[in-house]
Amino acid sequence: MPPTLPPTAAASPGATPRTDPPTANPVLDHLGRAMADYPVTPVRTIHTEIAGIRRTITLKLEGHSPWSSVKGRTALSLIQSVAGELTVPGATIVESTSGNLGLALSAICRELGLRFIAVVDRRQSPIIQQAIEANGGELDWVKTPDDATTHLQDRLARVRELVRDLPHAVWPNQYQNDANWRIHESWTAPEFDAQAGEKAQALFAGVSTGGTLAGLSRHFRRTRPGLRIVAVDVRGSTVFGGVPRPRALTGIGASRRSVFLDAASTDDVLLVDERQAVACCHTLRQDTGIAVGGSSGAVLVGCLEYLYRNPEVRHALCLCPDLGDHYGPTVYHPAWLDRMGLPAEADRLRHRTGAACTGFQSVDDTPSTTSAPSEEDIPR
Repeated sequence: MPPTLPPTAAASPGATPRTDPPTANPVLDHLGRAMADYPVTPVRTIHTEIAGIRRTITLKLEGHSPWSSVKGRTALSLIQSVAGELTVPGATIVESTSGNLGLALSAICRELGLRFIAVVDRRQSPIIQQAIEANGGELDWVKTPDDATTHLQDRLARVRELVRDLPHAVWPNQYQNDANWRIHESWTAPEFDAQAGEKAQALFAGVSTGGTLAGLSRHFRRTRPGLRIVAVDVRGSTVFGGVPRPRALTGIGASRRSVFLDAASTDDVLLVDERQAVACCHTLRQDTGIAVGGSSGAVLVGCLEYLYRNPEVRHALCLCPDLGDHYGPTVYHPAWLDRMGLPAEADRLRHRTGAACTGFQSVDDTPSTTSAPSEEDIPR
């Protein structure tokens, strides 16, 4: 069943949500209320100068949401699509996840009184691991080595084993379920469009399953056909083909093609260097106080590179999946930076952000609440 249009999706920010009548399925009723209560995530505008030209970049900060990432919307839609299978006593949701989707699913399952098993690998943020377990979720680990390229395939193989062996196990399957992209077409994209779409010339979003970008593309192709849609991936990912290689960042890239994206979905595909993505996270935080996750840093690097090559593009949109809160032990930790071959000092990272970008200037007066955790806050 395709997801119901969230009450706030077609309305302007701040509009009063619609109240739908109750259904015979308590899962659907709960999800409907969660969608109605879901906040409009904010945008922040920054300026930078590239190739001597002043550019405007609008960031949609999806980390300001109930479960701290854009995957909260995806999780609601995925559970809604299998709601008919979840009223059986003992129903268990099983899903492969690199982090944020598992966090959102664990929180929703806790509220619904459902068992949730997250199939994860060793690259997952320890902070997200702890949050999933705090929500009552169970972590099922695959022992893929960090330097392997088979993390996703190994997780999927384990999901299939669990679904085969557990009674009443339900796999929403974020990798092939159209509920993944539909929610972003009907909800995320119209919200972003209403906030910042009118003057934009290009939109940038990262890819993993491809669901977020596919939904954004479907909406903006209809409403703003002149807007350039640019997919951002990291080197070593095979979402668009190529030879896989080990990757350090989570939440972006995959070792298989996306079933949701085709040639019509994007105008361009950019593969960026993970180290530049991390450096961009540090530069953005130092200059503006906005701390984002590694996948958001990759999206911003892709945007900078594209703007450098296309001087006519003056205003761009970037979908930032999450904030820096979960990445204290990784993106913002000196030891992890050292393993990545990066200096720990932000000033020395700056030159790696690429596209001759010297820095960012925030033009939003809203106080920032997105700083990454200090080293003292990082669990050992």
